[in-house]
Amino acid sequence: MGPSPVPAPVSRYLIRRILILLPVWLTVYTLTFTLYHLTPGGPWDREKPVPPQAMALLDRKYGLDRPLWQQYIDYLQGVVTRFDFGPSYKSQSRTVGDIIVELFPVSAKIGLLAMTLAIGLGVPLGVVSAARHRSLADHTSMLISVLGVSVQSFVVGPLLIWAFALGLGWLPPGGIESWRHYLLPAITLSLFPLALLARATRAAMLEVLSDDYVRTARSKGLHESLVIRRHALCNALIPVVTIGGVLLAEVLVGSFYVETVFAVPGIGRYFITSVTGRDYPVLMGVTLLLTSVVALVNLFVDVAYAYLDPRIRYG
Repeated sequence: MGPSPVPAPVSRYLIRRILILLPVWLTVYTLTFTLYHLTPGGPWDREKPVPPQAMALLDRKYGLDRPLWQQYIDYLQGVVTRFDFGPSYKSQSRTVGDIIVELFPVSAKIGLLAMTLAIGLGVPLGVVSAARHRSLADHTSMLISVLGVSVQSFVVGPLLIWAFALGLGWLPPGGIESWRHYLLPAITLSLFPLALLARATRAAMLEVLSDDYVRTARSKGLHESLVIRRHALCNALIPVVTIGGVLLAEVLVGSFYVETVFAVPGIGRYFITSVTGRDYPVLMGVTLLLTSVVALVNLFVDVAYAYLDPRIRYG
């Protein structure tokens, strides 16, 4: 038998959510465009002033001499019709699309690896902590969670480089030449999501394990591991999926601190340098990319809800 089809209410709900993304995306674009152009200064500001004639030529070349409403429409039309995010003001040999295509996969690979580690370790840690409430395993897992939330990535990163790259020589200290170069950045980036997922899983599991249907399953003589896997875990994962979706969207677009510490040419690091350089097309393109990633991850979370809880699927 093949997989069961998605129920019609879920299909209609997903279509509505996809249609809602359009005004959300347009609102983000409008706010971003307005804020960037209201910010004092311009893309040609330098320590040594640019001659007015050269500034006028640059404005004409990039269309900055046009009225703001026309710049708004022209950029939006380019993005919608041709996926053209415009040229970069700082890297004039590349377009914003080229920069995103080159740098976003690097950040996304590190983010996906980090979330894989966070989910693979954080969720089981929370389950064990809840199943052995107030035991040594519970206290140990919560200590790990507190450390993961408290110690920031710009502290963890140098410590990992000192221990595993400089001290033991097991892993390279930076760059992205091979898969081994992704490990230390991913481990550093995974600690905070791992800690949050462990705490969220523990709290959700403790609540579910005290429900009547779990006590009924135990009274039938089922083994505790079977009670947890078959009766408690799916319901406990619903709030965990919500937190995991937010964390996934956050790590996919890169981390300025992690990418700087490990010399990773990712989109998060480039975005921050574009802010200081007032590279408006790059800022617009990366902001719209971030909006799209968050929207798609939220859509994925909604689909996950439907499969975890039949009440949501058929309600």
